[in-house]
Amino acid sequence: MAYVWLVGAIAAEVFATSMLKATDGFSRLWPTVVCLGAYAASFVLLSQAIKGVQVGVAYAVWSGLGTAAIVAIGTIFLGEPLSWVKVIGVGLIVAGVVVLNVGGAAGH
Repeated sequence: MAYVWLVGAIAAEVFATSMLKATDGFSRLWPTVVCLGAYAASFVLLSQAIKGVQVGVAYAVWSGLGTAAIVAIGTIFLGEPLSWVKVIGVGLIVAGVVVLNVGGAAGH
């Protein structure tokens, strides 16, 4: 169940980060409320996930997959350029998450 909470936390964080541009520097009320609410939901869900997943592993998965998703969203929907440096960087992040998960599982 902990990984279900973690997936929810990642989804909420990715949604919140995607909303940041719409807040216009937190000067637009409703996009700001939605953005901050999604960040709050993400942390609540993450706090539930760490009841069953090591904190370091959960945070690595949360931040790493969230970062990879935001790079993809920025490229596909926001017209941000995708360079080889970004691709390699995201690949290294994903590799790090995998290594931490394998190491976390071995530690049990």
